[in-house]
Amino acid sequence: DALPIYLGEDLIQNLINFCLSYIAKIKLPKKRGTFIEFRTGMLNISPIGRSCSQEERIEFYELDKVEGIREKFVDELRKEFAGKGLTFSIGGQISIDVFPDGWDKRYCLGILAKEGYKSIYFFGDKTMPGGNDYEIYTDSRTVGYSVTSPEDTKRICEELFFT
Repeated sequence: DALPIYLGEDLIQNLINFCLSYIAKIKLPKKRGTFIEFRTGMLNISPIGRSCSQEERIEFYELDKVEGIREKFVDELRKEFAGKGLTFSIGGQISIDVFPDGWDKRYCLGILAKEGYKSIYFFGDKTMPGGNDYEIYTDSRTVGYSVTSPEDTKRICEELFFT
């Protein structure tokens, strides 16, 4: 319930309407259901739809790497909703995360700081500008590592903590 209270129903509906209209105009090899998922602290927008199969997910991801489908979508969202207090970031293989400014993954750092940790390590795969790991990856309170797979994360952890 936090998101509608914080943003207001008008902004949420304008955002949803804009996204559905934009998605309707994109020609993809396939589209599946659940294009917008309403979560506690964010909206998750997927041009292909969250109901896609694993094979369709990979197909979209490969196409997106070449054509920049989500990157172009994010650019349009930033233009349309400039000054509205929203952050748009590419997440995972098929989606865009939309949340209020400051509600990104760095939120947990304030909580962890109170626990007295000397170092906070972060591993993420979307660490480029616009990716949903970028803010926490580049935050001065973390030691950030950009990874490509769970095996990559394991390798770095072994190097850091067991050698």
